[in-house]
Amino acid sequence: MTLHPGDQLDHYRVEKLVARSGMASIYRAADVRNNRVVALKIPHPEVESDPLFFDRFKREEEIGKKLDHPGVMKVYDDRERSRIYMAMEWVDGQLLRQVLVQQDKLPPERAVRITLGILEALDYIHSHGVVHRDLKPENIMVDSQDHVKLIDFGIAGAEGSRRLTFAKLTAAMGTPDYISPEQVKSKRGDARSDIYAVGVMLYEMLTGQVPFRGPNPFAIMNDRLLNNPIPPREINSEISPQLQEIIYRAIERNPANRYASAREFAKDLQNPEQVGIADRAELRDWKKRRTPWLRQALFYVLLAMIPVVIFSLLLFFAKRK
Repeated sequence: MTLHPGDQLDHYRVEKLVARSGMASIYRAADVRNNRVVALKIPHPEVESDPLFFDRFKREEEIGKKLDHPGVMKVYDDRERSRIYMAMEWVDGQLLRQVLVQQDKLPPERAVRITLGILEALDYIHSHGVVHRDLKPENIMVDSQDHVKLIDFGIAGAEGSRRLTFAKLTAAMGTPDYISPEQVKSKRGDARSDIYAVGVMLYEMLTGQVPFRGPNPFAIMNDRLLNNPIPPREINSEISPQLQEIIYRAIERNPANRYASAREFAKDLQNPEQVGIADRAELRDWKKRRTPWLRQALFYVLLAMIPVVIFSLLLFFAKRK
């Protein structure tokens, strides 16, 4: 169903279409009861019957209704609906992805300011038992004053909620650039997975590129598990040694070595002069590139053995006749 300016859906008057994805359309609309501007998220008819999408949609709605923080997009508790949709807080601004496309990389002061806003919102949702699990520039709104709002809690984890594993959501999660190593291994992401994603975004805001790359999603994920990124200061000399150290602490491969909380991460960003610089192997060995060659070699050996095994079996049974 496509809506046009002037159309009315229940008590919402549509003003314009603002975004369309593979799963839903977002409209700017006005609530005729109080003239409040809202964003209507309406799933496309062909995906409404998809159980996975329905789970994501309902989870996003339920989590959005229980959270109330300036850094989190609010979902209104509106039960008078003639079809499936969400009425959400309207946010004037743009996606962080659009900011990065326009400016490539950001000055350190601005990158830190935006990151602190993200971490403040994360500290709130984590304290309420919610883990976002899909943080990326496409899910963060930034206004003209660099205030941020987290959006899209479709695959978020909440205390007591049914588990949705990474394996089931590979297609839905999109780009693998911000997924933590433990999520790559199909483990359930926790608050430290969100910390990892923020560290990757801070790296990207400061350097104009993500730390791990490859020709396809699996190559990117393998790169994350096996190799170290180019040190941020090698790309942008404006990054201080302390800020570089903070990034490394946020994107530690082992979650036990990462910042334990968003608040701890934010504290270092606010007080960089107190951050000690570690003697990191990542700074010395980043040019050494490893590939999962042993696994690939084993795969090809086993593949080559298949016809040999089949031939041997045929020969064995032929001799028994």
